[in-house]
Amino acid sequence: MWPVFRLDRPLFWITLVALCSAPWVDMLGWRLMAYCLLALSLHQAWRQWRDWQWRDAAQREALGMIPEGVIVTDADFRIVNVNPAFTRASGYALADVRGLNATTLAAPRHDAAFFESLWQTVHATGIWEGEIWQRRKQGGEYPEWLKVQPVRDRHGHIQHYVCVLSDIAGHASSESDLRRIGFEDPLTGLPNRRRLHELLGSRLRHMTAGEKLDLAVIDVDGFRAINEGLGSELSDRLLVLIGRRLNEFVPGGSVGRLGGNQFLVLRPSSRQDHADWVARLQHWMAAPFELPGHLLRLGVTIGSCQAPEDGLVASALFLRLESALFHAKRNGRNHALRYCPSQDRRSRPALGLLNDLRSALANGGQLELYYQPQYRMRDNAMTGLEALLRWRHPQEGLILPADFIPLAECHGLMASLGNWVIDQTLAQMANWRDRGRLEVPVWINISALQLFQGDVEAALQAGLTRHRLDARWLGLELTESALLDERAGDISPRLEALRERGHPVALDDFGTGYSSLGYLTRLPLDKLKLDRTFVEALPGDRANAAIVSAVLAMARGLSLAVVAEGVETPAQRDFLREAGCDEVQGFLYAPPLVAADI
Repeated sequence: MWPVFRLDRPLFWITLVALCSAPWVDMLGWRLMAYCLLALSLHQAWRQWRDWQWRDAAQREALGMIPEGVIVTDADFRIVNVNPAFTRASGYALADVRGLNATTLAAPRHDAAFFESLWQTVHATGIWEGEIWQRRKQGGEYPEWLKVQPVRDRHGHIQHYVCVLSDIAGHASSESDLRRIGFEDPLTGLPNRRRLHELLGSRLRHMTAGEKLDLAVIDVDGFRAINEGLGSELSDRLLVLIGRRLNEFVPGGSVGRLGGNQFLVLRPSSRQDHADWVARLQHWMAAPFELPGHLLRLGVTIGSCQAPEDGLVASALFLRLESALFHAKRNGRNHALRYCPSQDRRSRPALGLLNDLRSALANGGQLELYYQPQYRMRDNAMTGLEALLRWRHPQEGLILPADFIPLAECHGLMASLGNWVIDQTLAQMANWRDRGRLEVPVWINISALQLFQGDVEAALQAGLTRHRLDARWLGLELTESALLDERAGDISPRLEALRERGHPVALDDFGTGYSSLGYLTRLPLDKLKLDRTFVEALPGDRANAAIVSAVLAMARGLSLAVVAEGVETPAQRDFLREAGCDEVQGFLYAPPLVAADI
């Protein structure tokens, strides 16, 4: 940027006159004086230029030291400069935004009326300040406190605008601002969870005799699909509309947003009409919501309770609302469920066990692996070991997988649990190898959730590399439900890749799930494991005997080995031997054993 050229400089005019008259003056002294004036004028111009450069450098340095973001625009609000703090906050460098209108950097939640009001205030009062949402270069939005002030020349004409953007929390210097930020949902303007807790506590403390307080937590069904289909801007508008409609439903009550797509409604009442009130709420929310280009009808799941019947403490009522909503969602969507004490009796043991399972995974020491041998029928030689997970709880004792695996599946712990089994099994196998005792493969179970929640292939490869083991020593057992679960995608190419690495693959619990013989012929398998439910009734149950014989015949036709689980009596063993079963495992041969007893 060049300095402003000014003509109100006396030395400049004197020098100009002297230079013009010098050719017409014969006296050498006058000419020398004219040239001296010229030199003096040039020296002054050079000093002014140097001072201007120093001032410009100082201004840039000062702009860089300001912790708030600064945008300098021209009179048409086109950006001419930004400071490093603005670049750090938004991701935009000066080269990205120079020449752009500064309003284009604002989030789309601000409409034209917002900026029209801003300009009117600036021109009327000389300054505007308020909250504004900005967009980041990488995507996303963030709130800032904006100050806009014009810079005028001596004639009063606007030359520039200076915009200072501060972190919203930094502006909240007064107690009222802090409360607004801490107790208000920024999108809807409704009370947030913290504020709702205070409001509920206040209402409970001031309840009169015979007064009741109805509470309901509303969860919008399928909101993730709505967000993906409409985009975040329209989804945010929808949440605002939901908050407004709920406020209309309880004019004398309170409405707040708990977070995400959940809202809380509470109203004082003196009537025993809680169920009718919740039903009216469902009907009220069933009316369509109008958005630009869309007319949406929503389903909502509601958990409700009532004070004082269900409690007189705010924290307890919040827990009971969440319990009612949780059980409502477990039983299906788009309906309501009121809290009852039996929900707590069902939830508390599972909640405690879930917390203990997380601790067991984090700290180690409680989870154990047992190994059950598998034997070949014709010569009773050991052919393999199946790794079985057990949990030795410090208070509950030994817990079997049937009691904690469903809990891990419901709460996203299967990937971590499966990786733990892989690593511990491989570590034990490496120990046996180093002692010269690794002579048969060890089989581990892979669940459907591991296949689509975690990277099983990467975990297997990393473990084999770390323990320097060949893949042929680690067999993989997958249930029918895992192979046919659509969430895991087409499992056949993944199994083929694992077999190419060297892993043997078995289909576990065959016959208990969704058996499809056509599907079975396309799967890359080495073994079938006949479920214990068919074996335990042998040989007396003719239906089970026929099923077992058919499975064994089919396996021979497909060149698959068969392992019969749960063999506990000599009669079962003899029937399976005569029917042509290859291998067995069960208590008749050996129970699951710790590694030291193998």
